[in-house]
Amino acid sequence: MADGKRLTDIKFSVLDLAPIIKGGTASDALNNTLDLARHVEQWGYHRYWLAEHHNMPGIASSATSVVIGHVAAGTSTIRVGSGGIMLPNHAPLVIAEQFGTLESLFQGRIDLGLGRAPGTDQMTAYALRRERRSDGQDFPEQLDELRAYFNPELDSQLRSVHAIPGEGLNIPIWLLGSSGYSAQLAGQLGLPFSFASHFSPENTLGALKLYRKNFQPSDVLDQPYTMVGVNVIAAESDQEAEFLATSMQQQFLNLFRNNPSPLLPPVKDFDSQISEYEKMLLDSRIGSSIVGGPQTIKAKLQEFLNDTQADEMIINAQIFDHKARLKSFEIVSDIFKENR
Repeated sequence: MADGKRLTDIKFSVLDLAPIIKGGTASDALNNTLDLARHVEQWGYHRYWLAEHHNMPGIASSATSVVIGHVAAGTSTIRVGSGGIMLPNHAPLVIAEQFGTLESLFQGRIDLGLGRAPGTDQMTAYALRRERRSDGQDFPEQLDELRAYFNPELDSQLRSVHAIPGEGLNIPIWLLGSSGYSAQLAGQLGLPFSFASHFSPENTLGALKLYRKNFQPSDVLDQPYTMVGVNVIAAESDQEAEFLATSMQQQFLNLFRNNPSPLLPPVKDFDSQISEYEKMLLDSRIGSSIVGGPQTIKAKLQEFLNDTQADEMIINAQIFDHKARLKSFEIVSDIFKENR
């Protein structure tokens, strides 16, 4: 380890996809989201982020700003934000107003994490964006515009359009990425960077290196700040955790098969039911997932920290049974808090 960084040295947070389970409803999913947020707040998690996805039968957080308000209203201290808002889907002014409203309601607790992917398929992206360019190539310009609504001094031209609420508020902006594009941009702008290791493991170390290499100190940060996303499925034993993880594996497999579905119950002997090619696909997307009992989880999280030297980890857990999901996050919190 370069600096001897331990799990107890870093912050730990939650990424919630508000899973809709088979036989459940979006209402159930959003109630579970708030219940999980209340638990993890008590367990010492630092922030609770929700992700924007569309046309996904297994994800209830498409109206991400609304769900952030739901969670923030039902908690009291944990930071709440987006992991992320897909900025090319929206007019920057709308996002400035939405997050300005959230920050006005829940002062000092709101994060604005931004991505440039559509968070969906091409047909749905068109339904969202209409005449807007859908390739995300204008993301830097959109980002500049959004930041200027919060701080008009960033725009050299006199601006007659004002984000109210929003203007003058200090809302932390993060860039999110699964490749090097946002890593480089975040570094150049001196913004914090969160990498989606939970579904793009092969690009993790390269993107973090690119971010740190390109980092320029700013009014926001004096030095780089990195957060890495990681799937963690924890249970009392390795065997139980591996069983629970088959729900996540089925969810990704159905995406590969172009058949997105609600989160399915775990199954036994999952590996025997899929082809070698599908195993390879799953490994490429979720091969970095950390699955096991407490000791396995602790060792693998430390190994991941050794590799990434991250400042924070944001934990995702796609688990079918809500009580088992709560238990997984509790086990992880115990590991992070041990001897803190």
